[in-house]
Amino acid sequence: METKIYLKSKKDQSLVRRHPWVFSGAIKDVEGQPVDGDIVSVHANKGRFLGRGMFSMGGSISVRMLSFEDHPIDTDLFKRRLTRAWETRKNLGLVDSKETQIFRLCHAEGDQIPGCIIDVYGETAVLQSHAIGIYMLREELAQAILDASKGRIKYVYDRSADTLSKEYKDQVKNGYIGEQGPDQGIFLEHGHKFAIDWVSGQKTGFFIDQRENRRILGEISAGKKILNTFCYTGGFSIYAALSGATLVHSLDSSQKALDLVEKNVKLNEIPSERHACIKADAVEYLKDLPEDYDIIVLDPPAFAKGMHSRHNAIQGYKRLNGHAIRQIKPGGIIMTFSCSQVISPQIFRDTLLAAAINEGRNIRIIGQLHQPADHPINIFHPEGEYLKGLLLEVE
Repeated sequence: METKIYLKSKKDQSLVRRHPWVFSGAIKDVEGQPVDGDIVSVHANKGRFLGRGMFSMGGSISVRMLSFEDHPIDTDLFKRRLTRAWETRKNLGLVDSKETQIFRLCHAEGDQIPGCIIDVYGETAVLQSHAIGIYMLREELAQAILDASKGRIKYVYDRSADTLSKEYKDQVKNGYIGEQGPDQGIFLEHGHKFAIDWVSGQKTGFFIDQRENRRILGEISAGKKILNTFCYTGGFSIYAALSGATLVHSLDSSQKALDLVEKNVKLNEIPSERHACIKADAVEYLKDLPEDYDIIVLDPPAFAKGMHSRHNAIQGYKRLNGHAIRQIKPGGIIMTFSCSQVISPQIFRDTLLAAAINEGRNIRIIGQLHQPADHPINIFHPEGEYLKGLLLEVE
């Protein structure tokens, strides 16, 4: 018997607008005893059917909606959606590209499979579940990936142990689903070479969402001195150096990250006199820069994971950008980002405005930066627009 979720009065309005999340505080009653991963039907206070979704007992999101129609939720639905997602990437020119072998195949709500992230590295797809229900369907999803790609993808690696809640720590193990594949490889992004390890690297191995922004940096780097903070594997650094930057400094507090940068620098045959790694805390380093950099890249990790930490995150972005605004040479450019979902584009811009006022320098926005097309945003789910960026010219 299907479990039914009944919402409190007026708490159905977001679902009527097709927002795909039901928060725990919106639930009035539960008819049945659902467990994590169960498919449940969601109803308004007076019983009107609103849709079906995947139930989760932990966290603030209790139901991730999969359909607003009275249709069954079965493996065919996931197959259809992954096939459509594959066709979208093919139409974007990513599937058959000779210059780019790295792309996102499934972007959770953006591809109508909430809680599911799938990144492609050559012939390997890396699956990451952010909901236990998705993990329970991992074998079906893996087969759907292989079927949708028609042989283009040969291996599916599950890396859900890093993203599911701690209560599943002893039950969930990373590993290949079906045929065993490699643990790492060297892949192209716009013709640039990157060594990627999806077994032990951050996220699924690489920050794919900055692909087009790295390209933009390359377009303005010729003859410039670049500081790339929070550099991780050095993606921005590689693009800048290969595009004619005279000096590129890659800064990170992690030696492991800097070792990856050095590996990618060698892969791309970048002369050592034009690149150097700096192990330091970015905020502290930006207080007193030793070089007159032309461009500073600020791409920090998410300062806020939830609404409870949003205020502190705003202050963190304000300090970080304030230091860069104060230190950069006249006419210099700051490429600054926030990947915190709870920081809206307007909040981010207002935070930069406050930093500019504090530092007393004139600033122009000369570019607005976003996540790429293979990270689509469900128009009913504005939270999906998590990556915000601006190109700032500082007088």
